[in-house]
Amino acid sequence: MIEAAGSVPSAALAALAADDSPRGEAARWAVGLLTAAQAGQDVDPVGRFAPALTAGPGRDFAAAVARWRAKGPFTVASYQPVAHKAWVVLSGPAEGRRTLSLTLDSNGLIRMLTLQPEVVTPGIHTWDELEEALRTPGVEHSVLAARLTPEGYDVLHASAAERPMPAGSTNKLYVMRALAHAVERGELAWDDEVTVRPGQRSLPTGDMQDLPDGTRVPVRETAYKMIALSDNTAADLVLDRLGRTAVEGAVADSGHHDPALLRPFPCSREIFELGWGNPELRKRWAAGDETARRALLDGIDRPLTVRLSDLGETVHRFGVDWFMNAADVLHVLRGLVADSERDATGTVEHIMTAYPGIVVDRDRWPRAYFKAGSAPGVMMFCWLLQDHAGDTYVLVLGQQADEQKSIGDGQFLRGLGARVIESGLLAR
Repeated sequence: MIEAAGSVPSAALAALAADDSPRGEAARWAVGLLTAAQAGQDVDPVGRFAPALTAGPGRDFAAAVARWRAKGPFTVASYQPVAHKAWVVLSGPAEGRRTLSLTLDSNGLIRMLTLQPEVVTPGIHTWDELEEALRTPGVEHSVLAARLTPEGYDVLHASAAERPMPAGSTNKLYVMRALAHAVERGELAWDDEVTVRPGQRSLPTGDMQDLPDGTRVPVRETAYKMIALSDNTAADLVLDRLGRTAVEGAVADSGHHDPALLRPFPCSREIFELGWGNPELRKRWAAGDETARRALLDGIDRPLTVRLSDLGETVHRFGVDWFMNAADVLHVLRGLVADSERDATGTVEHIMTAYPGIVVDRDRWPRAYFKAGSAPGVMMFCWLLQDHAGDTYVLVLGQQADEQKSIGDGQFLRGLGARVIESGLLAR
């Protein structure tokens, strides 16, 4: 338990203490570094952090902890665990409250640890309040909230829902559909394997890029990481195994309003190379037709040269991203429900429900699909929620801006999604 001597444990502390998962243990260790009465708790990150850590507090972890502690003393105000992530809100004497964000990799090691000012989202009780919260100078947004029906869907609220938006990792929903179809047709099995090779190695998110060359990973595990951890290398390995044409077919089969926007369908490594490699590449991509773009992708069929530190400038303005409107997202989520119901192994359902993105009331929503996508100046969050009666709802929130700072790290948009879902607006 992390508390001052003689104090009464708060509900947040009790929740943190009760989490007996690797996530809870890691969160208690990290919180202890900042809330201990005196500095001195073991701050050695070895054995706690992923060996190839590429995000988080920096190389000199002890110095970072000292800087963080200087903003205290802190007390735990709230603890929110979701799958492999946790957010701990800390109350301090100055500069307002702060959020300690933690992400574990698939081995239970810390992949990301940050301390940032708390992002506060307003209460949402009406769609007008949602629109007001999303109204930000320099940021375009898109919203679709709908109830699925046998014939299609009933719109509960829509705002620029027809506008194609850069979707980031939301594109992985199409890769997942293509994979489910290949398994269903017997072209591939969940127990088949993919092999990590330099040509398919991408940048985080995820951790498969850290595996040694030649590592063989079951398709089932790779697909799980692609969706639950949004692992870019996992997605690229699946796409490589299926072939670009198969994923482009899934785009059309899923009812994308203009499948040509996703032809050719690039993998994440190609997006990184096009967007933040040689600037001439993104210019050629912006100017090229489908044939020219396919030739351009053939020309960068090589190991990635871009580093995570190269990312910064927004590139969706050059068409370097995957473009979908909110209705496209709804259709692909609906298609995955149908895929799941035909999948006798339960694998599709297990993968799609592994990470709901927010704390979801499972008594209210026993089925919850979620996917997020981000890039500099790009943010998209989408949920498919089904209640015990079988009524199914979709919520899609998207933002795009010419500057990343206008959008931030996505915590505000994620929080708005949680507010809408908690409000009961979807079921009205």
